[in-house]
Amino acid sequence: MSDKIFEAGIVPGRLPTEAYGTQFADLHAPLDAHEALVAADRCYFCYDAPCITACPTDIDIPLFIRQIATGTPDAAAKTILTQNILGGMCARVCPTETLCEEACVREAAEGKPVLIGQLQRYATDHLQAQGKHPFTRAASTGKSVGVVGAGPAGLSAAHRLAMLGHDVVIYDARAKPGGLNEYGIAAYKTVDGFAQAEVDWLMQIGGIEFRHNTALGREITLDGLKEQHDAVFLGMGLGGVNALGAPGDDKQGVAHAVDFIAELRQSSDLSSLPIGRDVVVIGGGMTAVDAAVQAKLLGALNVTLVYRRGRDRMNASVFEQDLAASKGVRIVTHAVPREVHGNGSVREIEFEYVDDQMQPTGETLRLPADQVFRAIGQTLTGDGLPDLDGRKIKVDAMGRTSVERVWAGGDCAAGGEDLTVTAVAEGRDAAMDMHKVLST
Repeated sequence: MSDKIFEAGIVPGRLPTEAYGTQFADLHAPLDAHEALVAADRCYFCYDAPCITACPTDIDIPLFIRQIATGTPDAAAKTILTQNILGGMCARVCPTETLCEEACVREAAEGKPVLIGQLQRYATDHLQAQGKHPFTRAASTGKSVGVVGAGPAGLSAAHRLAMLGHDVVIYDARAKPGGLNEYGIAAYKTVDGFAQAEVDWLMQIGGIEFRHNTALGREITLDGLKEQHDAVFLGMGLGGVNALGAPGDDKQGVAHAVDFIAELRQSSDLSSLPIGRDVVVIGGGMTAVDAAVQAKLLGALNVTLVYRRGRDRMNASVFEQDLAASKGVRIVTHAVPREVHGNGSVREIEFEYVDDQMQPTGETLRLPADQVFRAIGQTLTGDGLPDLDGRKIKVDAMGRTSVERVWAGGDCAAGGEDLTVTAVAEGRDAAMDMHKVLST
């Protein structure tokens, strides 16, 4: 390993150039055909399978695994994609260990579930590698739908609406579609440009126009969209980032974890990305873990993830926590930031320990830091939005908002878990309800 790793400050190239490819290699190597058959053979093909109930998109998991076992992976892919059009990405990033695989009968009996996520990836990759799109667009209805946000919820809604014959325009604030899948997920979870390849494949359905660099409240308004379209779906995610709320938060070297991840994901040369020697990430969710692990993979000597509650309260799964620890990330719990120290640039960050009721214990911790990433949640931004439920858009079970002909889903909508797979389900279900309304 290069001696550069011991340099202080935020600098690029802490590792030898050739090391970055290895550091950011695919987290889970894909199954080959033989491995997929062996894995599929472990499924009991349960009647009333608990794994289906545990899947937010209700994929018929025993059916698609049986289709793999009988040598028809493309049929398996269609079974998956009928329910989850972003099944390829979800196979890579979905916390299967706490959803379908945790519910697997094999997990309960043996502590080793069927590899549902990897089998889903095998089937969807097999189909998409051939450039096949298993769905055809219905005859045009003459209806137009505006979709705000090209993330999982928006893409899911757009595909289902286009498949049903509606004309769809997707508006997104960024230059490329994909949302969280493109900008917000660790690079080692989705390698080789898969996020964009999946979007390109999805768009083969036809009837979808993408307008980039177009943000709600900036280039477009909700009222304007309602005038242009017969219905509107809001799936723009959460654009704002919560502040640290501690003195010194504005010092150089303190940044948002989501911006760090986005910059990394869009970089064509990881050796050019500057990273600190001593990095502190504040938060307990997937974003915090993704930022901490990638900081370590970029060559940071010390990376500490600090969360205000216990590990059992972290939104990041146990698998993600263990992954961070295995990469050398130190996890500190029951600590809240009190002050960022330094003369212009961060040099230390001070924490105060708290108990389970978030009451101070009187003990403090000071960590050396030349780079601090905030991963303490995001907030909804924008004016003229439908009624809110707390800090998100209020919706009913089908995604309808308080505004007529406007639906919402994904992270910007209240009620659901902040997961890619949940966003896909909400976009799909809202699209079906929109189709019902537009057809009457």
